[in-house]
Amino acid sequence: MTLAPLINVQTLMALPARRYRYLDASILLPGQEGDLEAAFHELAFPQADRFRINEICEKADSLPHMVPGAAVFAAFMTALGITRETGLVFYDQKGSIGACRAHWMASLFGHDAVHVLDGGLAAFILAGHRPHEAPEPAAPAPEFYRPRARYALLAGKGDVLAALDDPNALVLDARSAARFHAEVPEPRPNTRGGHMPGALNLPYGDLLDGQGCFMQPEALMARLNGCGAGKRDVITSCGSGLTAATLTMALRVAGLAPGQLYDGSWAEWGSDPTTPIEAS
Repeated sequence: MTLAPLINVQTLMALPARRYRYLDASILLPGQEGDLEAAFHELAFPQADRFRINEICEKADSLPHMVPGAAVFAAFMTALGITRETGLVFYDQKGSIGACRAHWMASLFGHDAVHVLDGGLAAFILAGHRPHEAPEPAAPAPEFYRPRARYALLAGKGDVLAALDDPNALVLDARSAARFHAEVPEPRPNTRGGHMPGALNLPYGDLLDGQGCFMQPEALMARLNGCGAGKRDVITSCGSGLTAATLTMALRVAGLAPGQLYDGSWAEWGSDPTTPIEAS
């Protein structure tokens, strides 16, 4: 059974039993409040585990939830009894921000059978299902997880600097228009407002419907082509590397190359006084 990166409720319900594991990757954006752990324990897919992005990260880095080294990621997956052959379904309690970031991380370390539930658990329940009705999950595997890093999916500050001078490259910023144009202060202290010169603003919410699900592929293609994404090498960016992954998923769903994700994003760029910034 070949699945697209983004699956809907109907597809999830048709998954073969004992082939996939469910991972709740819910995460709060700056300014949001909620008890994700309590919500997870109250309502979750069968034998689901939490994929805590703020813990599966490079903790020695001062920037938020920077992607960890391959050994750290592999140790986490091994502890959950997941191998690279285990099918994975990442989901959020609502929407898919965390799940898209988790999908990008798993792809970065070579996991192929990895998918995101469009709209998350909320969409599953809205469709009339209860979590326990989902197909039976795969059993834990007593094997080491063997990553196969694909660092071509990852961009650093130097890659972005080079892209700004490359007519064949495009930086897409998933932050709100108000943040992109420095009309409101950044949520992180000591971070300048504005955007990278030449970057284009594509707020991640513009790619979603009112229920937190992605727009149809044709609509995504039209939106992304309107930014020139179909003809240029894309680097996605946002505030701290979270919602940039929503743009990356949109590229995949539209049938375009996923490009690279700038992991440091504006948390790094805006706090570095040497990087160029525009505000208009």
